[in-house]
Amino acid sequence: MPQMAPLNWLNLFIMVIIMMNIISMFNYYLFMKNPMKKKLLFSINNLWKW
Repeated sequence: MPQMAPLNWLNLFIMVIIMMNIISMFNYYLFMKNPMKKKLLFSINNLWKW
């Protein structure tokens, strides 16, 4: 993992955006593996995109 700069609001904001992208990609992967989880994944993704 790269060395972290001191956490200011900009770094925190960038980290949150990266985490949101990772989580939505992970949700998409889970959706492809498990169609039964569709409703839960859509509600989580709607929260992120809101």
